[in-house]
Formats: sequence, structure tokens, C-alpha cells
Amino acid sequence: MSTWFLTGASRGLGAHWAEAILERGDNLAATARAAASLKPLTDRYGDRALALELDVTDRAAVDAAVDAVEQRFGGIDLLVNNAGHMLVGAVEEVTAEQARAQMDVNYFGALWTTRAVLPGMRRRGRGRIMQVSSLGGLIAYPALGIYEASKWALEAMSQALAAEVAAFDIQVTLIEPIVFPTGLAATSPQVTRIPAYAHAHEALYAGSASGFVPGDPAATAAAILALADAPNPPLRVLFGINGLDPLRAEYAARLAEIEQWDDLSRLAQGNPA
Repeated sequence: MSTWFLTGASRGLGAHWAEAILERGDNLAATARAAASLKPLTDRYGDRALALELDVTDRAAVDAAVDAVEQRFGGIDLLVNNAGHMLVGAVEEVTAEQARAQMDVNYFGALWTTRAVLPGMRRRGRGRIMQVSSLGGLIAYPALGIYEASKWALEAMSQALAAEVAAFDIQVTLIEPIVFPTGLAATSPQVTRIPAYAHAHEALYAGSASGFVPGDPAATAAAILALADAPNPPLRVLFGINGLDPLRAEYAARLAEIEQWDDLSRLAQGNPA
């Protein structure tokens, strides 16, 4: 029996994952901004479910929650950083407060929980950390720049982390959901639109409508359990279909542009001794 720590467990993908984890017989510490939203889990699964009210941006509260889970269950085997929101807006439309809040939840929240579980995982010589990123953590679309910045930060931190903790048999995976109808954007903070950026919003929705097929949120539960059981999990995995073609185009375009400007790169190098 494994023990999971899952943030953002009350809605969206997290709610499906919480049910699946408990249904298969594992222990689960489920967190949400309002613990009352998790009461159905504790009612149904009893002592195997621990509901915690947690704001992941509060580092002291995160540390206390991890301590409570380790005392209750004896350790955390799998961390899933799922809490987050998606701020839709052009860079100029986003307020300073909204930008900081986006980073605080999506990046720093995941950083604090990751740091909190690492000492226990290192002591036990095993552990899995799953970071819920996004296709937007790999490709930047217009009108999502601040949201995607939080995911790109998560990507870099997690890739470095994976190399740092492999020696302790701790495995890190970035989950990259593509399109799932979870209501994430609708329940997230909203910007005040600037008419001059109407084209950016149109480009975002035109892009999301071309080739991306919304997936079934419930189906992701089987996928995350399979990922947890994989003996050699990947650093990155897409959740959903039709993401490979835009990724191929993205990375091919990046390399082509860098190669095209190689003369300038050499100019900047100078003539070192």
C-alpha cells in the first residue's frame, strides 16, 4: 500500500485522481483550499483518506501538512502537485498582483511541496514526484504568457531536480495535459481585456481549436495510476492526443532559427585567448 500526497484534489483532474487512488486501496492525503470539499472522500474511505485544508503558497503550512501526513501514514511515497489556476490574458493585460499570484500557486506552490517531501523520500531511499505542467509548459501560446511562464519555471526546476535526486531512487515526471474540459479557465482569475489585444485572444482560441481534441478527464485516472506503477517513468509524458505534431514543429523552428543566426552567435563569442 502506497501513500500519496495530492494537491488540488477537490475538482478537475485531481478529483478523479483522488477517487482512483483510494479506490485501488492506497492511502491519500488530499489537499484543497476548503477541506469541506473533500469530506466525501473521508466519509467513503475512512482512515485511508486524510483531508487537509491547504494554501500551497503558504510555505509554513505546506511543511506542517507534510509533517502531519508523515506522522499519520509513516511517509509519503508519491507526491502529485496538481494545484493551480490558469490566467488567460496578454502580457500587458495582466496586473502585477495577478502575475505574482500565478507564479505563487503554479510554481512556488509546487516548489514548496516538493522541497517538503524530499527529506523523507531521501531517508527512505525512494519516492515519486509528479508535477502537473501543461502543453503550455513546452509551447508558448498568445494570451497565456504568464500562465505558461509559471509552467516553464516548473519544467526547468523539475528537470534539474530529476538529475539531483536520481541517486536517491526518487523519480520525477512532468505530466503535460493537452485539452481537458475541467473548467480551469472559468474558475481562474480574469483580466480586464485591452481591445488592442483582441487578435491575441483570437489566435489562442483558433490555435486550441485546430487539431486538439478534448480528452475525458475521468480517463486520466487510469493513466496516472499506470504512471505510478511504471518501473522506469519518463521525465515528461503527454496526457491526451495530437500534441506531438505541434511539439515537433516548435522544436524544429527553434533549432532552425538558432542555426540561421549562428553568425551572430559567433560574433558575440569574440576571439577568446
